[in-house]
Amino acid sequence: MSRTEFVESLGGIFEHSPWVAEGAFQHSPFRSVGQLHDTMLEIARTAERSQVEALLRAHPDLATKLQVSPLSAAEQQGAGLDQLSPEEFTLLNDLNKKYTDTFHFPFILAVRGKIKEDIMNAISERVNRSLQEEWEQALYEIGAITKFRLQDLLMDGGTLS
Repeated sequence: MSRTEFVESLGGIFEHSPWVAEGAFQHSPFRSVGQLHDTMLEIARTAERSQVEALLRAHPDLATKLQVSPLSAAEQQGAGLDQLSPEEFTLLNDLNKKYTDTFHFPFILAVRGKIKEDIMNAISERVNRSLQEEWEQALYEIGAITKFRLQDLLMDGGTLS
């Protein structure tokens, strides 16, 4: 792939952060999806703090009524976040606001395989952590989210197609 094709294909894996794919291109070719993911995650984790903050802030609030990327929308629907009762939506919205007010980035959780109760429990617990703990947890969750996205997009017997 050319640099342009690579970034166009993989630029959305890290939410609204094509700079991660741009940085990874320099390390191609990749022997596996895992190697590509590890490279992309390393680029994201070791970027300047302001870039990492922008990556964290690029993630949508869970169950938001705002516009989200198609990948985020599908992931949230799979966890049942599109079927919250009005009371659940209000509670999650309040928790999201408290979390964002505390940490200055949205609550990030890899929701695949989780149900809405898992998500509500996780945000209720994590909103009381330290900034450093949540920074690391958010990056861990981004790693899980992007691994799922890459595998969905590129898996073909463990190698890039």
